Amino acid sequence: MTASVPDPAEPFGIEAGPTDPAHSVRFDENGWHTYAPSVSPDGSAFAYIVDDGTGYPRAAQRILTPEGVGELRWVRVPATGPVRKLVHSSDGQWLAVELAPGGGEHHQVWVVTTNPDDDTAHRVAATRSDGDPYSPGGRSFGTVTLVGWDTDWVLITATDTDGTAHSLRIHPSTGTTQTLDVRVGGALIDSWKGATLLRVGPRGYHDMLLLRRRDRAEAQHPSGMNPGSGEGFSPTASPRLRSAARVQLGYGDDPEVEMTTLLPNDPGSVTDDGYILDQGFNHPSLVFVRPPQDVERDLDSVQAVVRSDFDAKFPRLLGVEVGRHGTRVRVLAQRVDVGLDGFAVSHDQSTIAMLWNVDGRSELQIMTLPDQTLHDPIPLPGEVGSQLSISAAGTLIALTVSSPQHSPLVHLINTTSREVTAVRDDVVVGTGPSHALRPELHTFSARDGMELSGWLFRPRVDASADPDAGPTPYLLYFHGGPEAQTRPDYHFLFGPLVDAGIGVFAPNVRGSSGYGRLFSHADDRYGRYAGIDDAADCALYLSDNNIADPDALYVSGRSYGGYLTMACVTFHPELFAAGIAICGMSDLESFFRNTEPWIAVAAYTKYGHPESDRELLRDLSPIHRIDEVRAPLLVIHGAHDTNVPVSESQQIVHELRARGLTAELLMFGDEGHEIVIRDNQQRMTDAIADWVRRHPSAREAHAASAQNARAAGFGWDGAGSGFGRGIS
Repeated sequence: MTASVPDPAEPFGIEAGPTDPAHSVRFDENGWHTYAPSVSPDGSAFAYIVDDGTGYPRAAQRILTPEGVGELRWVRVPATGPVRKLVHSSDGQWLAVELAPGGGEHHQVWVVTTNPDDDTAHRVAATRSDGDPYSPGGRSFGTVTLVGWDTDWVLITATDTDGTAHSLRIHPSTGTTQTLDVRVGGALIDSWKGATLLRVGPRGYHDMLLLRRRDRAEAQHPSGMNPGSGEGFSPTASPRLRSAARVQLGYGDDPEVEMTTLLPNDPGSVTDDGYILDQGFNHPSLVFVRPPQDVERDLDSVQAVVRSDFDAKFPRLLGVEVGRHGTRVRVLAQRVDVGLDGFAVSHDQSTIAMLWNVDGRSELQIMTLPDQTLHDPIPLPGEVGSQLSISAAGTLIALTVSSPQHSPLVHLINTTSREVTAVRDDVVVGTGPSHALRPELHTFSARDGMELSGWLFRPRVDASADPDAGPTPYLLYFHGGPEAQTRPDYHFLFGPLVDAGIGVFAPNVRGSSGYGRLFSHADDRYGRYAGIDDAADCALYLSDNNIADPDALYVSGRSYGGYLTMACVTFHPELFAAGIAICGMSDLESFFRNTEPWIAVAAYTKYGHPESDRELLRDLSPIHRIDEVRAPLLVIHGAHDTNVPVSESQQIVHELRARGLTAELLMFGDEGHEIVIRDNQQRMTDAIADWVRRHPSAREAHAASAQNARAAGFGWDGAGSGFGRGIS
């Protein structure tokens, strides 16, 4: 039979209601989390996202003076939902804010002033026309992603409901829109002086294109001077701050477009971030500063820096120059067996800040231009840094720093003195159970020899506990992606669970980032079977090394980790006492049918194509192995999730219950693909801890499942490996 999907309105499982004052675990409920900072170009202020525990994370601003950090001021955006990103305009007068209404996938971008007395707000790219794709202004886009600014024009990628991506340059005050590119799977990365960097390709196969769009007058005068206006760009001004002359230039009614593939073809490489440096106007090269230099300087070249693992195992910083003599590439920064996480370039192009991923921990390093000097790393007061922002002159850096013991907190760094300052005033510091966490990095081999690793958090030992209470439970928790990476940073679940006596092991199975190209592609398509076996090998590692009792192993994860949880209890049902799947896919075929089109298009290379690989997708779908399930399953989902639709959770619970098996659904009506509201995070943590306690033994849980299945008419088959009837 075919898996049936219950009516979304049908109430079953647990519905998330008001927070119970008598929680079953201690939780970090009061501490503020601050992250994703944006420094104003002149370094006089910064904005960031604040989760104060009272609702959705929101945007705030603060002034910087020689005396210190000013008071917090909330940014007023006329929409409700978690803020995902914010970026200052080049003149510091505007702040672009990306927001996810209701926590869903249909994002909006708003532009607000940085003046505390001015509530002006513009929503950009809310609609487009049904006709010419170069004339936005009618029907709605599916989602809008904030990229950054091109002087006083905001840069966004607006994606249609059919997956077509529009790379747009929009003036927030006038609403004037310039379309830089339209294509399926495109993503705008940067735009400057008529040049555009565009990322193309599906997940794991990202290439970078350089587009040069200019009107006919500019094409005849490639130095950038427009004889018709009598104006040009001053070569002495800071490159990214020459807004007035640049806006006047425009692109004309009949622009010429030149497209260049930035790097040679290297299948499986990923070039996913970039920044356009200055070009033209008798400029010195910031990329090729050493001999040999061109005999005749190319006045029309375009230079850029990109993050790429082209021709390498790990991502590194490359400099690229495209000119009339062709394309040149130079390695600007690389480290052995260490990947570049991210970088930020100052507007005056004197400074590049880089974050390196060293076995999961972060190192911050500064490069100065044009001499390309690499300075010693600046020590960070935490394990993991992320979300770099830098001032126009390169003197001030803001970033997020976190560790297992401490929630994310924005820090400011003076690049001259190398002084690191935590922005703690006006921030409530949490005092919950996460402060006692002590992560251990464990490395071991999968059954086929692939090296795996994971972070182990041993549970708190209660000397007064009943010695006959049974073995200590351990929860395997798998990250999403699968291209993400578990690192020693903050996770709201881990501290409360460890404090409640539940150990946590957070592995990085094949497909994870941070371990090189081969590892990240090792689970593509038919490699998914090996990735599922990796999850089982993680459980076996804990039991074989006497870390955990095999009768008290549990599995959980979110997004892809939720899929892996359901795969664990179907492909390896004998290993786990219970499972907790959060926003995971139960059927890869229905996932592709029902997810957002732009998400589906990007995922083919990872999971397989719904048409050419339908047998593979069917065989890898947990719902088609549901008769193997022995462990009770708790499924958690946000009602506004359209990345992994809610039906993925509903149908697995429906089919398990039809077989008499234990399955419950915890649905949050005000969340999407991520559970971000603090009260909901606490409710979810309680539910996971309670689920583990309710099912203390794998042997007992499996025996109860067999008995309940027989009562429902689904007895074990003759081989004892599963139930006698299944979904066909």
